[in-house]
Amino acid sequence: MLVGLGPGSVEHMSARARAAIAEADTVIGYVTYIRLVADLVQGKEVIKKSMTEELDRAIEALARARLGRKVALISSGDAGVYGMAGPTFEVLFQAGWTPPSGQPDDIEVEIVPGASALNSCAALVGAPLTHDFCAISLSDLLTPWPVIARRLDAAASADFVVALYNPKSGRRARQIVEAQRLFLAHRSPDTPVALVKSAYRPRQRVEFSTLARMCEADIGMLTTVLIGNSNTYLRDGLMVTPRGYANKYEVGSGDTRDGEQAGRSLTSGLEGWLAALRASGENVEALARRYGLPPQYIAAALARE
Repeated sequence: MLVGLGPGSVEHMSARARAAIAEADTVIGYVTYIRLVADLVQGKEVIKKSMTEELDRAIEALARARLGRKVALISSGDAGVYGMAGPTFEVLFQAGWTPPSGQPDDIEVEIVPGASALNSCAALVGAPLTHDFCAISLSDLLTPWPVIARRLDAAASADFVVALYNPKSGRRARQIVEAQRLFLAHRSPDTPVALVKSAYRPRQRVEFSTLARMCEADIGMLTTVLIGNSNTYLRDGLMVTPRGYANKYEVGSGDTRDGEQAGRSLTSGLEGWLAALRASGENVEALARRYGLPPQYIAAALARE
């Protein structure tokens, strides 16, 4: 069982996560995660591993399962979001495992979802993820930096709200500075930023900053950095990203704005935008510059009936 613990506090774990740990004969995890569930693992075989021993955890889980033991392999957050689900399946497939076919010695795998850090941190600061967002890890232990940098640049230019995982450690202090530099090429220095450390744990810390000043904050491996988009704002200690209702409705009254229809695409939605393209009289290159889209996409859009 690949168990997502959520932020770490027992009250924020799912009922299924608690039940899975209760059912397990063996619990395997990073030593900090084991500490989070110490009261739930008493009387069980507990195998603690260090931060960089993810593959070892998965190999150990497979070995115990082959012995007929029921294993809970735990991750903080969600096991499928920068968690143990990926490396576990890699180990299983390498060992020749296939999904159970009903044979008595088949090894079954269950994934127990949990709230990832971005969910937990967002809940503490308001509603920063109400519109499109993405998550990017700044850890270059397994991913080449040019790949990370391209993703940061693309997300910044596309105006995503971004959750940065693994932003800084004792040996990786420059990555967050490079990320800031890439974002400042596309975003205002005043863009709101929330920095949440150890969400829902005893040493929880929440700090608000701006894109220009975020690197002055106390950032570590237990910090998640939420960078707003061009519409995100801070008000009364809350970080909010509008969903776009004001484009269609008078927010105070709920009345539909002139020219818009409830339940229908915006007048600037796909069909309205295509009509505006055709009526503009501008060439492909000019339209591509205006909308920040590839010329070939604009040309194809104009060619479609």
